[in-house]
Amino acid sequence: MSSLLMQVLLWSSLLLISYAYVGYPLLLWLLTRGRQTQPDKTIESNSRPLPRVSIIIAAYKEEAVILERLNNLAKLDYPIDQLEVLIGCDGNEDLTGELVRTYDNEQIRLIQFEQRRGKASVLNDCVPKATGEIIVFSDANTNMEPQCIKQLVRHFQDESVGCVCGQLILEDPATGKNVDGLYWKYENFLKHCETKIGAVLGVNGALYALRKSLYVPIPPDTIIDDFLIGMQVHFTGQRLIYDDTALAREETATSVQAEFKRRIRIGTGAFQSLKYLKGLLNPRFGSIAFAFWSHKLLRWLCPAFMVLALVTNLCLLQNPIYQITLLAQGLFYLSAFVSIKFVKVNRIFKLCRVPGMFVQMNLALAIGFFRWLFVKQTGTWDRTERSQTGTLPIDEQELTIPDLAPRNSETPETEFSQTSKS
Repeated sequence: MSSLLMQVLLWSSLLLISYAYVGYPLLLWLLTRGRQTQPDKTIESNSRPLPRVSIIIAAYKEEAVILERLNNLAKLDYPIDQLEVLIGCDGNEDLTGELVRTYDNEQIRLIQFEQRRGKASVLNDCVPKATGEIIVFSDANTNMEPQCIKQLVRHFQDESVGCVCGQLILEDPATGKNVDGLYWKYENFLKHCETKIGAVLGVNGALYALRKSLYVPIPPDTIIDDFLIGMQVHFTGQRLIYDDTALAREETATSVQAEFKRRIRIGTGAFQSLKYLKGLLNPRFGSIAFAFWSHKLLRWLCPAFMVLALVTNLCLLQNPIYQITLLAQGLFYLSAFVSIKFVKVNRIFKLCRVPGMFVQMNLALAIGFFRWLFVKQTGTWDRTERSQTGTLPIDEQELTIPDLAPRNSETPETEFSQTSKS
């Protein structure tokens, strides 16, 4: 290749990475600055009769947390006669179903599936059994604030609203703090801005509400069901919005390895979802297409841009300018390595956390891409590790790369952990 082409590829790669993570948020902020929040937030929850709501939770081997979750649901501030809870138990492999069955609350219904098939199949079977006009999806390890259902459903007084995403507060199991606090605030900022332009991309699987009439059964092998369900609303012409006053809490993964596996799962599911959502990239969808390209697709392609930037830079070393750019890239990756391997040694290394997080995210995306290409997806999940006494804080553990080999039917490809949060 010519030197000119190499230079174009190098600078294009760096610019696209910069745009995806910095340029787009800045542009979005400029576009929405001064705009009022969507009028939905001014709707009074008691201005009309509250709709009937069905909360659906897909559970797999959740005997350790299911009673705590049921107790949390019993404390929701919502009329008893207008609320039901459906627990879809995927496979009868522990006491989850039995604990739900013996729980003394008429609002709670167990839907026991003897054969384990995966979350997508559980949701597809549970939704038709729901009697509510509004479906609220959540997880077995999530705790909702008492008012959150009212905060979600008030928006459906506006007939143009099809789906509402609540705010998930992630808590470190050891410290009670959000492990990815800066990144999570960054993502919530984007949701705020994208709500203003009518282009929210995806939902928090732990807390979102959907008009039952809009639910479209998803493929059984779907990995990130919440992203696919939420994004499909855009095809209907109705709005998907974000409400940060509807709150739920959930613990993060208890180890770096579990968190990394979760990110691989999200990466695999992201590429899988393009088969069904590629139509939203069409410019005719306006702000939704703009946000989808900028916020999602370009990010998913960042691992390729990073490799391309490094390879083309190596081919241009005869020019002193590109010796400097290679040095900058080298220092960036060195700081990421320090963050991943040595952050527990010295708190000064915490300064390297952003590069470390960035590299881990993109490494997970790259592995997810190859799993999407070469590993058959099953739709089942491994139970996410819950907190245990003596667990080290997540930032004091080292990352190891999981085996990329295909798994057999007894070791499912995906795990179920809803911090997607997209």
